[in-house]
Amino acid sequence: MVNFLKLMQNELMKIYRLKSTWAMYILLAIIIIGVGVIVKSYGDYMTYEEDTWRETLETENAHYLQEMEQYPEMAEFTMIYVETNNYYLENDIMPANYGAWQFVMDNQMLLSLVSLFTIIVAAGIIANEFRWGTIKLLLIRPITRTKILAAKYSSVLVFSFLTFLFVLLFSWIVGIVLIGFDGMNPHIVLQKASGLEYVSVIGEIFTDYGFSLINLLMMATFAFMISSMFRNSALAIGLAIFLMFAGNQIVYFFIERDWAKYILFANTNLSQYFNGNTPMIEGMTLGFSVSVLIVYYIIFMVTAWLFFTKRDVAGQ
Repeated sequence: MVNFLKLMQNELMKIYRLKSTWAMYILLAIIIIGVGVIVKSYGDYMTYEEDTWRETLETENAHYLQEMEQYPEMAEFTMIYVETNNYYLENDIMPANYGAWQFVMDNQMLLSLVSLFTIIVAAGIIANEFRWGTIKLLLIRPITRTKILAAKYSSVLVFSFLTFLFVLLFSWIVGIVLIGFDGMNPHIVLQKASGLEYVSVIGEIFTDYGFSLINLLMMATFAFMISSMFRNSALAIGLAIFLMFAGNQIVYFFIERDWAKYILFANTNLSQYFNGNTPMIEGMTLGFSVSVLIVYYIIFMVTAWLFFTKRDVAGQ
C-alpha cells in the first residue's frame, strides 16, 4: 500500500509539474472571474427588500407582459418568468437575491472544461511515457504493471476531482467577492419537468454537479483506455474529445434503432430519470443505465489493463 501511494504521489507530481496543467487552472480562473465580472456589470437580476419585494415582482411582471406584446415570438420563454414571480407572490415567499451560491449553480457549464482537461491528462498519462521513452525506466522497478496502471488511473481521478473542486470553490469565492453572499442555504423557484418547484440552491448544486461527475468519470476512463492502447496521445485526446462533444448527436442519429439505448452516451446523463424528466429513449430505466455504465466501465478498465500489461516495450 505504501508503494502504491508513493507511485500515486509520483504520478501527481508529474501531472502538476507540467506548465500545461497550471495553464488549465489559470484558464479556468480567468473564465470564472470573467463570468463574475460580466454578471456583476451586466447581469439582469433584481435586488429584493423585505418591505418592497411584492411591488418589485409586480413591476417585473408588468414589464414582462409588455415584452410579450412587443415580441410575441418570445412569449413562451418570457411567460416562465411571469409564472415564477407569481409563484413567489401566491405563496408569500420573498425571492432570494442573486449571490454566490446561485453563481456556483450557473457555472456548472464549466464542468465541460473540467472533462476536457481530464481527457487531456488521461489520454497522455500512458501514451507520453512511450513518446518520451520513459516507459522502460518505469517498468524496471520491482513493481507490477497492474499496480503502475492503477496508480496512473487513480492519479487521473484525483486530478479530475481536484479540478472539479477548484471550479466549485473558486466560483463560490468569486461570487462572494463580486456579487455577494446569499446566505447559508438560499432557496429559489426553478422550472422543472413537473412544474415550478421551490428548491434549495445548494441541493441543486450537489445534484447537478454530482450528475456531471458520472460523465466526467466515464470520459476520463475512456481516454485512459485509449492512452494505454495507442502510443499517440494526440489520437487519444482527439478521439475522446470528439466523442464527448458528438456523443448525444450519435445517439439521436441512431435513436430509432432498438440497440441505441446501449450506446454509452444515452446513459451517462442520469438526471433524465429525476425531477419528472423523460428518458432519452423510451423503455430505459435508472437501473438499466447504471448497469450499462458499469459494463462499459469494466470493458474500458479491462482493455486498458490488457494492453498495458501485455505490451512489449523492448523496442522502446
